Amino acid sequence: MSTKKPTADQRDRLFSEAQSTSDFRFDAAVARVFPDMIRRSVPGYTTIIPMIEVITEQYVQPGSRCYDLGCSLGASTLAMRHGIRHDDCELIGVDNSTAMLERCEHHIALDDHPLPVLLRCEDILDTPLNNASVTTLNFTLQFVPLEQRSNLLQKIASGTRPGGALILSEKIRFESEYEQLTQTHLHHEFKRANGYSDLEISQKRSALEQVLIPETLETHRDRLRHAGFDQIIVWYQCFNFVSMLAIKSA
Repeated sequence: MSTKKPTADQRDRLFSEAQSTSDFRFDAAVARVFPDMIRRSVPGYTTIIPMIEVITEQYVQPGSRCYDLGCSLGASTLAMRHGIRHDDCELIGVDNSTAMLERCEHHIALDDHPLPVLLRCEDILDTPLNNASVTTLNFTLQFVPLEQRSNLLQKIASGTRPGGALILSEKIRFESEYEQLTQTHLHHEFKRANGYSDLEISQKRSALEQVLIPETLETHRDRLRHAGFDQIIVWYQCFNFVSMLAIKSA
């Protein structure tokens, strides 16, 4: 996806004026400014995306499927696409937002890689998953209801080939109150450095707090092991954002 400076209508100003609190939704307004929003809100996102390509290249298997669950505008989908070196693989992107998928389809059409991408508009909890060698959940699991996260990861592990991998990126919380406060403060300073006002930070936090539920790193590790992944590696962390690699034994 393009890294050029966003135009005025592409810049995230969704929470710049005082408004009544409502839950965050991935609607057309969010889709329009999403690249700017994610770049200015998630520290390390511009590092994580190209590394998804690197990791995909290491774990993709001939004749397998690769899934991007919660693909949004397709940044991680395209990274996976460029990491797949086998022309007999299938790449599937899934999202339940039609606004996101419309723009995702546009980005994929502009990309010059020959591997076809199948886009599915559906809830990832309903997506059949099998013969997978690489699956990506890039800041997606945190929006899945807590009681449904274990079943989703078990489905992914069950549908993953031996030697396959899951790339899981998440916002996390910390057991230590001091660390939680420190990391949250640093994250907010990151947003301020990227031009967000205190009002924007506060209003977006209020909109997200009922739909984005972060968990501790240990909770993620335990759930991944219980699901059927044998090795869980934190390959990236910046403040309260991490990306993990969960590997199913060969």
